[in-house]
Amino acid sequence: MTITLAAVYAPIAFQGGLTGSLFREFALTLAGAVTISGVVALTLSPVMSAYLLRRSDEEKGFSAIVNRTFDRVKAAYGRALEITFRARGAIYAAWVVIGVLALLMFGQSPKELAPAEDQGVVFGIVNTPSNSTLEQVTQSTREINKEAFTVPETQFTFQITLPTGGFWGAGLKPWDERKRSAYQVLPEIAAKVAPIPGVQSFAILPPALPGGGSFPVEFVIASTAEPSQILGFAEQIQQRAAQSGMFAFPPIIDTKIDQPQSEIDIDREKVAELGLNLQTVAQDLGAAVGGNYVNRFSVAGRSYKVIPQVLRAERMNPEQLQDIHVTGPNGQLVALSTIATIRDSVTPRALNRFQQLNAVKLSGVAFRPLDEALRYLEGQAAQVLPKGYAIDYTGESRQLRTEGDKFLPAFMLAVVLIFLVLAAQFNSFRDPFVILAGSVPLAMFGALTMTFLKMPNPNIPFWTNGWTTTMNVYSQVGLVTLVGLISKNGILIVEFANKLQEEGQSKLEAVKNAAVTRLRPVLMTSVATVCGHFPLTLVTGPGAAARNSIGLVLVAGMAIGTAFTLFFVPAIYLLLARDHRAHETTAQMPVGAAIEPAP
Repeated sequence: MTITLAAVYAPIAFQGGLTGSLFREFALTLAGAVTISGVVALTLSPVMSAYLLRRSDEEKGFSAIVNRTFDRVKAAYGRALEITFRARGAIYAAWVVIGVLALLMFGQSPKELAPAEDQGVVFGIVNTPSNSTLEQVTQSTREINKEAFTVPETQFTFQITLPTGGFWGAGLKPWDERKRSAYQVLPEIAAKVAPIPGVQSFAILPPALPGGGSFPVEFVIASTAEPSQILGFAEQIQQRAAQSGMFAFPPIIDTKIDQPQSEIDIDREKVAELGLNLQTVAQDLGAAVGGNYVNRFSVAGRSYKVIPQVLRAERMNPEQLQDIHVTGPNGQLVALSTIATIRDSVTPRALNRFQQLNAVKLSGVAFRPLDEALRYLEGQAAQVLPKGYAIDYTGESRQLRTEGDKFLPAFMLAVVLIFLVLAAQFNSFRDPFVILAGSVPLAMFGALTMTFLKMPNPNIPFWTNGWTTTMNVYSQVGLVTLVGLISKNGILIVEFANKLQEEGQSKLEAVKNAAVTRLRPVLMTSVATVCGHFPLTLVTGPGAAARNSIGLVLVAGMAIGTAFTLFFVPAIYLLLARDHRAHETTAQMPVGAAIEPAP
């Protein structure tokens, strides 16, 4: 059992990416601890038992109560086991149904990269108009700061304000000084900053794991087509997403073709007629509005740049540029409007690329689990985008798509490693199959109950919200760990049943006696495991959601899986296990001995 439990952590330890970075130390530490525990159990524990335990023919006190209780439990279990043996057909049917339900619940469980954590801060993104100035944006962000402080839980704020956008945050008071969590504070702050004029601001919670993005949903559309064409398809997907009611606000599109641009179109013929020089005209315009320094001067021993530029009040709009004068023949000044016109146009604020392709990104926050939101956008993209377009992800969305695909290979590798270890220990392929088939699907069913019953929309109160979790990297590691923990129960029963068969008992008698005899160690290990992980389900405060995920999966999987294992493993043993009694008789028969038929 020690080797089996240590082997289950190998897939976790050798995973790459974010999951490997998070759980490599966890897996190696537990594998080492289990190995040391096994060595101690084989060496030090027998010596300590010989010296410390007292032999007494009479049971007294608490031990007597415990033993009598276990005797009654064993008797009741033996009677229940006989009933299941007589209804083995129903047991096999239930085994198949539970296994299929486990697969269905895995597919229907809400998935995300990591559960949202209360990190004591609320972030905000600021979108600004294309022609906004720093002074205009600052007036709006000051109002955001005032509104954030009206929330009682706010302790401090910070802001980064630019003409092209901004970022702000509200730091909340410590846990013991506030009654509401960040999830409860978020809707109030979002409602207060949304009506502020001049800017568009969205309040969000920071991601639980670093992902390099600003929003949970970051969906990229890439192609070799022009940005304006990609933008048209992105806007169609944005409208459908807004109508779905799945997102907190319409997904933000990073490509915006709304930046006003004015170009000075110089009439070369008029320049020639007036005897002007194009180089002189360009130099005069550059000096008036370019902002480049032309020289330095010294004051009080310090050097300063000389930057010629017209007053800001005289260059607030493109039309004022026509009043600028350039140097003409004989030093005469010529108005720019005489030789040039202003041509207005609209250009993109920025041209984004992804994987060397033109790209447009949709970013947002979903009410539903992240995996469901991405699947919705993928479905809409399949309907809207023509051939030649590709979809991709960034930030937390990309991590979910890359890390989520690693669970099934890691889970299957853990099962295969345990199967091979057990096959070497039992010198058989049947017995490991009986152990894994009779315990793993049933434990998965119990664990996945905690994810299947999770309400997809966390903002809607539901009776399961307090004791369920999503399918995330933490719960997935819990499922892999559960494979090794639950296999121990089957090992205890199957290994002892094989020995009883070798002693001459029939398969039915052997598995019944083995299950009844091994009931106490099975319950002791299972109860110890459940009690050891149960505190994780009660944790509150920073980082509680991650520990709750592992605890809920392990506690539910071990509790429900153990209850099923006690009845399903003996029944599956009768169906699939080899008759060791007949095998042992054949192995002990002398070479050349004849078997006479019975009269």
